[in-house]
Amino acid sequence: MTSWSFYWTNRVPVSAHISPADSPRRTRRKEARPAELLEAATCLFVEKGYAATRVEEVAARANVSKGTLFLYYPSKEALLKAVVRENIAGRFVEWSNELRDFAGSTPDLVRYAFAVWVERIAHTHAGGIYKLMTSECCNFPELATFYLEEVIKPGHDLVRRILQRGIERGEFRPIDVNAGIHLIMTPMFSYIQWRHSMGVCYPDSLGISAQAYFDMHVDNLLRGLAAHPQ
Repeated sequence: MTSWSFYWTNRVPVSAHISPADSPRRTRRKEARPAELLEAATCLFVEKGYAATRVEEVAARANVSKGTLFLYYPSKEALLKAVVRENIAGRFVEWSNELRDFAGSTPDLVRYAFAVWVERIAHTHAGGIYKLMTSECCNFPELATFYLEEVIKPGHDLVRRILQRGIERGEFRPIDVNAGIHLIMTPMFSYIQWRHSMGVCYPDSLGISAQAYFDMHVDNLLRGLAAHPQ
């Protein structure tokens, strides 16, 4: 046998030297796994509630084993906290920067903030997290404290900055800012509470479109806040 024939007879394909763990497809799958687990958990928590959702169900929906899930999130509580941070709490820096860089008037900023909130929160699974937390908080006080510190308080601070901006620029009349925060946010929470309860079974039970609902609210809000009502 010549040296060349020996080479071709005994040559091992390059692919044979690559272990399955090192394959690009497997690496991409591993990197995507936390996001897939969070997506599965978000859907199940919103659909079934925190107490009723089992980690086995989350793992099955994400096509992984229960053991694999615990490699990334050591408990169901840790998984829920990660869901909240991924969908809401982790976005406050982004929203704060948008507020800081907004060049228009404060009334325009209010309209923009509502439009962004409807698009990114209300009409996504993230909106269902509010209903989830309000329905489960009495049974899980530690989770209620977590949600208060990482979502409610930062959200209030963001709205406070918007109101103070308008007052300082003379666009809004002086008001009790803390009361103003609830004036702005209560209709938002009322909407997602409806959307993820009665709205699931009867989508038209609100009686008007979401756009009409928020247009009316923002219009009345800005008229009430205006320093010089027209």
